[in-house]
Amino acid sequence: MYKLKITVERIDGYCSLPMLVGDSFILEERGKIMIPEGKFICMWALQSMMPILPILQRTEPRKGEWTSLSGVRFSCPDPDGRVQYRIERIEEE
Repeated sequence: MYKLKITVERIDGYCSLPMLVGDSFILEERGKIMIPEGKFICMWALQSMMPILPILQRTEPRKGEWTSLSGVRFSCPDPDGRVQYRIERIEEE
């Protein structure tokens, strides 16, 4: 099972929380989310990326499939915020 790092890479609109470029969190085994002290994650962005996180944690990447890409990108569904996240595998457990 892979550990994932999710980082705000770019913001193309206005995020009202606000999420900031460089904000990140780690998704560890069994759904444990580790957020740096004093930081947070947007519930709306998190709920939108939830379906792909377990796939990226568990799927053995095959050449040519999107799960094999280094640094999958995900966009927040808020049409005003358009926060762009980068999801990276950081290790396999």
